[in-house]
Amino acid sequence: MTGTRTFTMIKPDAVEDKNIGNILQMITDAGFTIKAMKLRRLSTEQAQEFYAIHSERPFYGELVEYMTSGPIIAAILEKDNAVEDFRTLIGATNPAEAAEGTIRAKYAESIGRNAVHGSDSDENAEIEGNFHFPVAEVVA
Repeated sequence: MTGTRTFTMIKPDAVEDKNIGNILQMITDAGFTIKAMKLRRLSTEQAQEFYAIHSERPFYGELVEYMTSGPIIAAILEKDNAVEDFRTLIGATNPAEAAEGTIRAKYAESIGRNAVHGSDSDENAEIEGNFHFPVAEVVA
């Protein structure tokens, strides 16, 4: 059975480019309900912890620097089949390969500045959501 919740971040490039409203509209138009949302700026330590899975990858330092370069919007979304449906909505990591009409096709600049993050599994959606939102902050 697939889960009903997923996690997303609108990344610093999309915030800076004033695409928050457009992206949130696409999310809600796709049938997702926003259960929790906040604007925050990640510290270096928080970004390192959140992306620890990539710590051995050559792009890790640039990723941490990018994710701390400006504010992000963190959100927990709800919908049946949430993770898979949201991954379809955001499109491929490389916006040049993202399907027409996806968030990344519309708002991402490059692989490194790709507008949004979306959890890749139900397990990671829970871990990533809990990282940004204590349970008491999420609407039941």
